[in-house]
Amino acid sequence: MDSKKPGKSITIYDIASEAGVSPATVSRVMTKSAGVSESKRRAVEHLIQKYEFRPNALAKSLSNTHTHILGLLVADIRNPYFAALAVECEKAANRRGYTVMLCNVLNDNALEDSNLEKLYEQRVDAIIQAGCRVDDLVTDTQYAAHVNRVSRTIPFITTGKLDGTDCYCLNIDDTKGMKIIIDYLVSLGHRRIAMIGGENRKESTYEKWRQYIYLMGKNDLVFRDDYLQEGSYSEKSGYRCMNRLLDLDIVPTAVIAVNDFTAVGALKAAAERGVRIPQDISVISFDNTFLSEISAPKLTTIDYNYKLFGEKLVDTAIGAVEHRDIPKKQLITPSLVVRDSCADVNQKKE
Repeated sequence: MDSKKPGKSITIYDIASEAGVSPATVSRVMTKSAGVSESKRRAVEHLIQKYEFRPNALAKSLSNTHTHILGLLVADIRNPYFAALAVECEKAANRRGYTVMLCNVLNDNALEDSNLEKLYEQRVDAIIQAGCRVDDLVTDTQYAAHVNRVSRTIPFITTGKLDGTDCYCLNIDDTKGMKIIIDYLVSLGHRRIAMIGGENRKESTYEKWRQYIYLMGKNDLVFRDDYLQEGSYSEKSGYRCMNRLLDLDIVPTAVIAVNDFTAVGALKAAAERGVRIPQDISVISFDNTFLSEISAPKLTTIDYNYKLFGEKLVDTAIGAVEHRDIPKKQLITPSLVVRDSCADVNQKKE
């Protein structure tokens, strides 16, 4: 683009292409925002002057026009938890005249940053993120800085947390969820209760573990370090953790899995070793995804009311876009769905 062609209207994309920067960078230069190197700023300003580009018209198009698109960043759509939540977000958005632009992060920090920037460049009205670095117990400061830059012009909503940011947080009440589980297992007579899966560097898992330890003591239950088995969130992790429990000198009578994936792995390990669920060991989990319905036996699990969860996320996003008074922190109250994987420890084992 050496010269302006007759009849051709220069766009932000033309400026960005010739300057070798993103359209978002051109926008930041024109709105005098921070975060642009001096060399890039000079290059963009030179081209704006060269082509007599109209910054006021651009600024108006960037700041005053709603796209009615919500960006949705999820850790991995193949995980049924994120799939269920994404579907409910899309349904809620569609009912409100919005569409959803979905991006997977796939546990890749570079991809997470790239997708966040792409959503910013697409000028989505708001960004919702579920999973990955927003789930970290200790906030990644570089990612928080990235979100802070984006959220100056685009509301950012998360199902986790980002310390040092002004984002909106909509979380599951994990303290309540663990209390529901322990109370239920105690009502069935269980005293030797184990917990498997998850990483304590993740906020929600750390909160579950913390509450598990507290409630074991409060209820005068049998607490052993080896009853708390760290792993990940996969079926393989549940399989390994369950096998370690089954190798102990005193096997627990109930096992809490950090999610349905982990629980399914635990069921597989038990079946291979001839351990009956729930006659020999009860298994209970979190998430209430489709896996809990198709497992054998069907899983008793904590439900997050995905329909309400998705609606609240979308309503928070749209409310922030419309500059309504929206709470910065909200909690979703979980509930227990009782199926076939738990039993009274005093029942006759046949």
